[in-house]
Amino acid sequence: MRIYKEKNYEEASIRAAQIVADQIKFKNDSVLGLATGTTPIGMYKTLVEKYKEGEITFQDVKTVNLDEYRGLADDDKNSYHYFMNENLFSKVDIDIANTHLPNGMANVPEEECKEYEDLLKSLGGVDLQILGLGGNGHIGFNEPGTPFTETTHLVNLTDSTIKANSRLFEKIEDVPKQAYSMGIKSILDAKRILMIVTGESKAEALAKVVKGPVTEDVPGSILQRHRDVIIICDEAAAAKL
Repeated sequence: MRIYKEKNYEEASIRAAQIVADQIKFKNDSVLGLATGTTPIGMYKTLVEKYKEGEITFQDVKTVNLDEYRGLADDDKNSYHYFMNENLFSKVDIDIANTHLPNGMANVPEEECKEYEDLLKSLGGVDLQILGLGGNGHIGFNEPGTPFTETTHLVNLTDSTIKANSRLFEKIEDVPKQAYSMGIKSILDAKRILMIVTGESKAEALAKVVKGPVTEDVPGSILQRHRDVIIICDEAAAAKL
């Protein structure tokens, strides 16, 4: 693991965006694994700026997202499809046909999970996977106790995750109870992983990921065994390292 400690969220976002931009410049048809939530918003904003300044182009880039809520249509303002369009896709020159997320409205969950895994393989794997980190150590929607061998699957969200995500909904009752998520094995298959962790509330989880035992009780701890991991954190999140 290579760990970069930045002063604050803004500086962490800028460094993360530069790593993504360098990946695109190195390989113009890179397959990027994308994440949602509040953490990567600053990174996406900086990538949009780099695109507008002519530093990068997304014309040949392909993307796969980590997860999507079950039961939300693509145009639902709380769906991750909507989030990605609002924060990145609609602001750069990416071909929407090259962007991929699980289908939250799929009728048969098992078939959707298999199709998403097949998609990942058909793209030749992920060149750079972006991750956030949950307060309980989860990556994607892989909650504590998820087997490290898990591929794309339907997740029953924990109460703590539902509560954490409720800030983005009008009321907690509106938060879906299930989501599709790339599995831990799917994530580990990426050639390189970039994890962004900011805020005091993530300090304990980050310390467990970096310094603790590798255990399914802390899903992110498996990153200790990946061949190429970059962690970017701010001073608050690094407090217990």
